[in-house]
Amino acid sequence: MDWLNWFSRSENTKPLALLIFFVTFCLIVLYVYGNRKRGERLESHKDIPFLDEDRDTKDIK
Repeated sequence: MDWLNWFSRSENTKPLALLIFFVTFCLIVLYVYGNRKRGERLESHKDIPFLDEDRDTKDIK
């Protein structure tokens, strides 16, 4: 039960939480940009909001 006492102290859990979130962030970045095809596909999705706007303005003219 000594380890439970270790987790209850904020000076121990804050660095541990930071490490967990940082590792998770790095894994997400590696997943997204690790594969070239997946990275290119996700990069092409960044223009989706603007494509809908172009279609709406063409209908008005």
